[in-house]
Amino acid sequence: MIAPLVLAATLTLDPKAAERFANLALACVHKEYPNKIAHVLNSGDDVAPPRELTPAFYGCYDWHSSVHGHWLLARLTRLSPDAPFAAKARAALEESITPANIAREVAYLNRPGQASFERPYGLAWLLQLSGELHERNDPLYLTIQPLESAAVDRLKAWLPKLSYPVRSGEHSQTAFALGLMLDSRAGGDELASLIRSRARAFYTNDRNCALAYEPSGEDFLSPCLAEADLMRRVMPPDEFAAWLTRFMPKMTLTPAVVTDPSDPKLAHLDGLNLSRAWMLEGIASGLPSKDPRVATLLAASKAHATAGLASVTGEHYEGGHWLGSFATYLITKRGLATPSSSAPAATESSSRDRKAKSLRRR
Repeated sequence: MIAPLVLAATLTLDPKAAERFANLALACVHKEYPNKIAHVLNSGDDVAPPRELTPAFYGCYDWHSSVHGHWLLARLTRLSPDAPFAAKARAALEESITPANIAREVAYLNRPGQASFERPYGLAWLLQLSGELHERNDPLYLTIQPLESAAVDRLKAWLPKLSYPVRSGEHSQTAFALGLMLDSRAGGDELASLIRSRARAFYTNDRNCALAYEPSGEDFLSPCLAEADLMRRVMPPDEFAAWLTRFMPKMTLTPAVVTDPSDPKLAHLDGLNLSRAWMLEGIASGLPSKDPRVATLLAASKAHATAGLASVTGEHYEGGHWLGSFATYLITKRGLATPSSSAPAATESSSRDRKAKSLRRR
């Protein structure tokens, strides 16, 4: 049995934690089975194993977990380029993200019957991966960029047609995915503007979120906290503080308890503790510095982080294939690292668009 990670007084990415998380991803990004595919069959010709259907992202049990497993490797090698795991992580990224593999991924995404494929959760993580590669000036960004463009085009076509947000605690949730998309900066100013507009349309008038009813038994995302964490990205602090008073008048939360970490659905609650931890921290960051709720939010974040990180052991593949990504997102403060509403971000988005157009002309 692998010993659980011990949480330090302040969340930091210590070398042992980074290696633990990287090894979890390395163990699964090219592990084809077991596999759960979301695959539409248009004919018998579409029957094929995962590595043929999606040759870049076929491991880690499902497509979205494979994508954010690759994001984990890209992020940790960016932050710890000299770590013992870095060479293996780099090799894994280069094995997956090749022109031939990405071309087949684009073709798969554009197949008939695939309009809702990995929408929005998996596509949001894909933008996180491409964003991470872009921010580090990684040559692999040029390779993955056609898939990023295909995902952005799909999201830009979908969001204006979405009449109501999806408020689930799993993959279909709208608020969580929109937050990841904003942080990625993929799609430039046009996608960012669309996301902010839809977020305000969906959530500005919300009141009294049902925090007492959370979590549902298989949640790995909090509907209330994810919404608040999104809105702090699109509202200035004073407006957000007033909105939060109306939306979440009570903030009592205790970490969820997982009774069977070998059950793939029940283990979702381990991820809930991790995502709650970074969302609570994100919400606190969006408030004015002297807001009395900040201390309460940060204390709740620490409690959830302690519970969530203790579960990232890799003992059970049901959690091991994805919890490392959530732990890395929390520990590296990814949700706080790229404020999407600032002027520099808009400038970088424009620069990104120009660079992508130049690359396409070549």
